[in-house]
Amino acid sequence: MAHVSDLIASDIEQYLKSHEHKSLLRFITCGSVDDGKSTLIGRLLYESKMLFEDQLAAIEADSKKWGTQGGEIDFALLVDGLAAEREQGITIDVAYRFFSTDRRKFIVADTPGHEQYTRNMVTGASTADVAVILIDARRGVLTQSRRHSYLVSLIGIRHVVLAINKMDLMNYSQEVYDKIVAEYSEFAAQIGLKDVTPIPMSALKGDNIVDPSESMPWYSGPTLMSYLESVEIDEARMQKGAFRLPVQWVNRPNLDFRGFAGTIASGVVRTGDRVKVLPSGKESTVARIVTFSGDLEEAIAGQSVTLTLADEIDISRGDVLAKVSELPQVDSAFEATVVWMHDTALQPGRPYLLKTSARTATATIDRIEYQVNVNTLERTQPEVLELNGIAVCSMTLDRSIAFDPYEDNKETGGFILIDRLSNTTVGAGLLLKGLQGEQKIGNDGPLDQKARAAHLGQKPVILWVSGGDADQRLSIGSALEKKLLSVGMHTYLLAPSVLANAMGPCGDYAQTLNQQAGVAALMADAGLVVIVVAADGAAIEHAALVASLQGQGVLLSLDGAEAGAIAVDVNAASEDETIMALLQSLQTTGAI
Repeated sequence: MAHVSDLIASDIEQYLKSHEHKSLLRFITCGSVDDGKSTLIGRLLYESKMLFEDQLAAIEADSKKWGTQGGEIDFALLVDGLAAEREQGITIDVAYRFFSTDRRKFIVADTPGHEQYTRNMVTGASTADVAVILIDARRGVLTQSRRHSYLVSLIGIRHVVLAINKMDLMNYSQEVYDKIVAEYSEFAAQIGLKDVTPIPMSALKGDNIVDPSESMPWYSGPTLMSYLESVEIDEARMQKGAFRLPVQWVNRPNLDFRGFAGTIASGVVRTGDRVKVLPSGKESTVARIVTFSGDLEEAIAGQSVTLTLADEIDISRGDVLAKVSELPQVDSAFEATVVWMHDTALQPGRPYLLKTSARTATATIDRIEYQVNVNTLERTQPEVLELNGIAVCSMTLDRSIAFDPYEDNKETGGFILIDRLSNTTVGAGLLLKGLQGEQKIGNDGPLDQKARAAHLGQKPVILWVSGGDADQRLSIGSALEKKLLSVGMHTYLLAPSVLANAMGPCGDYAQTLNQQAGVAALMADAGLVVIVVAADGAAIEHAALVASLQGQGVLLSLDGAEAGAIAVDVNAASEDETIMALLQSLQTTGAI
């Protein structure tokens, strides 16, 4: 590998020492398809001399096979690793690359440009300090450029480079550059991007990448590399913020030591500081700051430490330590921006697990306030939120948590949503504000089903098991209840024998069915998931009763496919497979 510093050849120890103390900048490249994002990253790696000789040989060979530069080195191939990307000439997954200069270390994420990969782009941007938005000088500001700029603004990236690329194809025209800068500046002001630095460049030719371009003497601003080496990184800003330590682990190796371990999300803590534990509100004083290398008098954002306190107070994983003079907010109802990342749409009323910092809670999306069209910035109010959709939602948790608005602190203001059955991450979000008393569900009038369901953290539903014989229905109903209970749902199995014991025997099966429907409706009103093991009856009678439940009933048939029913496969290899397939169907239809 070509060396990046003369110290490597003359004093390797000194080089490693200087390398260890360099700051780290994370940035992303984004923009429209074929704007040259991957080529730009490849050029940065090449110019910073972070390529091994065999890598150079491989890229030269690949350029002849896959390249788009007529046999010349195609720098995009250094980044576009997936075969599908090479064949289509686009970026699909987020590709991360590391390089360094004498002044700073860098991790760059090459994010995809297509709209269908919005979730990938948001993932890549979530940890970035700087966004490099590429504009093809031939095409100007496009819809995708605006969409990515909006997402960059949404994620809270404070520094933006407007990289006007392919200037070589426009004869390095200042007029073209000025026109694009004027158009983009107007749009950036609309979405709240304040720190935008435009740089004209050619990633392919290397103009204004590392050295100033001789072809554009009219430009006197920084080159891309000099900008990246000098811009303030978010870590430095967070060290100036309010102290936050989300507790990840209660460290208790013996009876004489009890500390609270975690990575400081923001601010500075010193021994003797008065701190408060949230959400409990208990106070104490920092006695020691313990690390593997010994005790410290002071620790800053980004450091992993264990704090011991002067008092024995109850603290557990997920609590947040903060100074008493600069407390975060505590609430259980929020307005938040949600980016949906799963093929199965977000369903209001359905419970999910919310994970923020080290805290996990059950969250229910109460309603979608509005969805933002990322191409036009228009607002709509859909019933559900589909894959790659972005919406502002109101949500309720089953407990209070400490948080900061995302724009103030990414660590304590960001979260992910997890499907409770599959344990899959289905969405990511940004906490905007807590909803005070009168805005919380159920606090503005008598309690109703919605308030009760929100308290239980689930969507009430009546699962009506019909068909087969009585033993099969009871067996499926019991197994379904156990599975739903195991993932934290509040359920009740309503079998005919239960009704007979509580209310006495009924005259006939029709009366039993009517009683089951009535009792199940009351239980659903209480917010429960009710599994009705239906009495015998014709399929048309079961369908009519479920239809009378005002949209809260789901008919499950053990007799195979029936109109309006979910078929339960009782011939599966095992009962577990039957239940898992049934749960998948219920999720797909949005029933649970």
